[in-house]
Amino acid sequence: MTGRLMLLDTASLYFRAFHGVPDTVRAPDGSPVNAVRGLLDMIAKLVADFSPTAVVACWDDAWRPTWRVRLIPSYKQHRVLQEVAGGVDVEEVPEHLTQQIPLIREVLSAFGIPIVGATDHEADDVIGTLATRATGPVDVVTGDRDLFQLVDDRAQVRVIYTARGMSRLELVTDEVIVSKYGISPRQYVDFAVMRGDASDGLPGVVGIGEKTAATLLAEHGDLAGIVAAAADPAAALSASVRARLAAASDYLAVAPRVVEVVRNLDLDSSTAPGSSSAFASEQLSTIHALSTKWGIGGSSDRALRALNRPDSLNRPD
Repeated sequence: MTGRLMLLDTASLYFRAFHGVPDTVRAPDGSPVNAVRGLLDMIAKLVADFSPTAVVACWDDAWRPTWRVRLIPSYKQHRVLQEVAGGVDVEEVPEHLTQQIPLIREVLSAFGIPIVGATDHEADDVIGTLATRATGPVDVVTGDRDLFQLVDDRAQVRVIYTARGMSRLELVTDEVIVSKYGISPRQYVDFAVMRGDASDGLPGVVGIGEKTAATLLAEHGDLAGIVAAAADPAAALSASVRARLAAASDYLAVAPRVVEVVRNLDLDSSTAPGSSSAFASEQLSTIHALSTKWGIGGSSDRALRALNRPDSLNRPD
């Protein structure tokens, strides 16, 4: 497809919506709908501000993929609520949010926004694949800095970073990453591996923070070059850094595969955005019925105004 593609890290957004809108926001039957309303308002703002020609809701079919856990058992371990039959982990999610997830999917579908996931993969991997395949500019909407690895000015991929809130969105480009971290986007995976991320259960290299990681990458190019230098007695590397890298050798051997998003998933082509059109009357009826039933009228109306234009979104054929 051509035009600007907007890829939503959906869980990142609905978690933010849930915590940003009071849980006193309820449907007529008393069901919580704060995450639904908040997510619709986010989408309305994003579409109005950035004018995408297509939007895709990328989904975590597996929030803790087995292949990532095999490589690093601590991956997202702290988020596990319980293990159920078959060794499947259940993520710790507030009950009032869990109740809303089926409705979120129903509402997204009603608005014609494709929901795309992949077996045993995270939304990050779906985003990576769709961004890599895109033939036009891409906006990745997320509060997860790991997706900074996709930023590429030449390929016209940027991140709309939501961590500071929807009123303080940050457009992340090559220049921003160089300025913020002193590295290029292509070095971000190696940088993140060394720094680690407690929120994902990635220990990093003890004693090597962002500044040291950036310095090492500036001097040696990438993680492979750093590891090679650590094994070379003639390389200009301090004894303490050598020791820290050696102590983390097992972690460094597998962590890049865990941190790097997959870019070549075999996604169902039928879920890709299709031709542009305004909402049909039947679709509008469905949206209005959902809005009335669940008491989400204001948010639904704002989303309709943003999305219901012939030049707004590409929709499934």
